[in-house]
Amino acid sequence: MSYQDRPASPLQVRERAVCMCEIGACCTSYEPGHAVHLIQRRLVAATPGEWVDAIVESVDTAAGVVRVRDVFDQAPRTLFSAAGAAGAVRVGEPVAVHPRYHVLARGAQRFNVRAD
Repeated sequence: MSYQDRPASPLQVRERAVCMCEIGACCTSYEPGHAVHLIQRRLVAATPGEWVDAIVESVDTAAGVVRVRDVFDQAPRTLFSAAGAAGAVRVGEPVAVHPRYHVLARGAQRFNVRAD
């Protein structure tokens, strides 16, 4: 009897994938709003002019949502992070957002965020 290994299509694999943060463990996904990838860290470091300074307006730790307001044009941004940004920042605290590469910075900490 011969065995032929048939790899699953990307669609089948994607449907079965569950990020570990959904069950209370560390993020295993690099999608916006989850874990920060090493390449993502390097890209934001290589494009320092694209950071936007902001102030934290509100935090919802249960939902993983941080709402910030741009310092210069006062534009609000609602950001989701399953990797813990909402638990790390405080209302009134200055942060920086890199919209191109989906990163929220609090000091030396970096969080992958999804704009909602």
